Amino acid sequence: MAKIKVTKVKSAINRPLRQKRTLEALGLKKIGQVKEHEATPNILGMVAKVSHLVSVQEA
Repeated sequence: MAKIKVTKVKSAINRPLRQKRTLEALGLKKIGQVKEHEATPNILGMVAKVSHLVSVQEA
């Protein structure tokens, strides 16, 4: 499987609870934090829901 690096680039303040929980599920708490995930359909769907708060790169 391909791997992706997800970086949190914006704050979750004043965002819906669903988006905050999605960021937590991705393992992102602080701005600038980077997590590496497998590029599964579940992960890609979560990244799509918070794409305005994160940046994605291939690992």
